[in-house]
Amino acid sequence: MIAARHTRHDRIIFEMNQHHDVAVPPSALTGLHHVRLTVTDIDRSKAFYSHLLGIEPAIDYTAEPIESGVRSDPHRFFGGCTFAFNDNLLGLRPVAEPGDRFDSTRVGLDHLSLGVNSMDDLRHAAECLDALGVENGGVVELPALGIAVLSFQDPDDINLELVTTIG
Repeated sequence: MIAARHTRHDRIIFEMNQHHDVAVPPSALTGLHHVRLTVTDIDRSKAFYSHLLGIEPAIDYTAEPIESGVRSDPHRFFGGCTFAFNDNLLGLRPVAEPGDRFDSTRVGLDHLSLGVNSMDDLRHAAECLDALGVENGGVVELPALGIAVLSFQDPDDINLELVTTIG
């Protein structure tokens, strides 16, 4: 019997551990499908990510009035927008309270990392961020991991990285 102090999630994990044969086989997983970020100001965040990614949203319900119930409607992407690039989807959902700020030490997202093709692309991104006045950590090579990273924050202080492999 599971002790009453355990959470529902603890019980689910316990049950999963009892049934190793009931699992999604790794070969059925195709990768990360999408990431949606909760933001405080959808117009500001949409502009930031449009500029960062160099594209406009593929799906955009940000112009719909809040009174229409859009913020609770999954068919209208909760009043947010979604960017599509390569095989990736990045959504923005405008439901955070104004003034709320991201904190990587709370439960949830630590950071979002996007890959780039080369060290030249990473250096160019750093130059672009500098030119836009976006504070960043500069290009940092991590040879033991075989990567180089460029860290910065979005308008809600969500930690972002651009990453490339290094030889």
